Amino acid sequence: QDQLGLDSSSSQSSIALQRRTRPASITMRTSTVCLALLALVAGSATAEVHFKETFDSTWESRWLKTSWKESDGSRGEFSLSAGKFSGNPEAKGIQTGPDSKFFATYAEIPKAVDNTGKDLVLQFSVKHEQDIDCGGGYIKLIPASSGKDMANFGGETPYSIMFGPDICGFSTKKVHVIFTYKGKNYLIKKDLKAESDQLTHVYTLVLKPDNTYQVLIDLKEIASGSLFEDFDMLEPKSIKDPSAVKPEEWDDRATIDDPTDIKPSGWDDIPATLPDE
Repeated sequence: QDQLGLDSSSSQSSIALQRRTRPASITMRTSTVCLALLALVAGSATAEVHFKETFDSTWESRWLKTSWKESDGSRGEFSLSAGKFSGNPEAKGIQTGPDSKFFATYAEIPKAVDNTGKDLVLQFSVKHEQDIDCGGGYIKLIPASSGKDMANFGGETPYSIMFGPDICGFSTKKVHVIFTYKGKNYLIKKDLKAESDQLTHVYTLVLKPDNTYQVLIDLKEIASGSLFEDFDMLEPKSIKDPSAVKPEEWDDRATIDDPTDIKPSGWDDIPATLPDE
């Protein structure tokens, strides 16, 4: 079987945040998103934290701006904030600014991540303290091969994992889980509901070495399964032969009488019913 997890050949150079709104006829507002914790962990009992961010006053020295959407004036800027309401004003995150803007930032992971034989855990917290109408907020793991593109990091930049809530009106409130495999992006086939209130929620994705995964919100599992079954990464076990044609003598009847079949000797001597003795 193919190993669908990340390995040393796809080492992560960056971890990135992306926030976007979509053109629509309705009035759009970006949510106020506070990210309190980012952690990438490989392993369990002997876990190694590859990246952790609590967003203190020095955060801008680690998180870099991108030129994405700058030329058309639709790029938004992140700012450090605990939000309009917080149980701990010292626990801050980065917050999106004006409505109807696109936001993106990225930071380098200090060393390559190899999750061979280990769990890979991606976790971050989000607070939509504004009543969001339409927008998506994602965290992405970016491979080293995309390093040359990071100055203009945006929606088209190749990534390894994309994870996070997507909300648009009443019909779309889902959690995106997308893995890149052999150059193609594969979205989970399950419909995972995202939280759409104004409170802080912790989103967690766990990728296991046996090619299974878990998705948790506030540390409660909302989905789990196999990468083989819940993502269309692998070719189907059987496919139709496009060159196959039905033979001219093909009989479409489901069943046909056997012309050589004869009634067994004594068949008619057997009574239709027997007394219960």
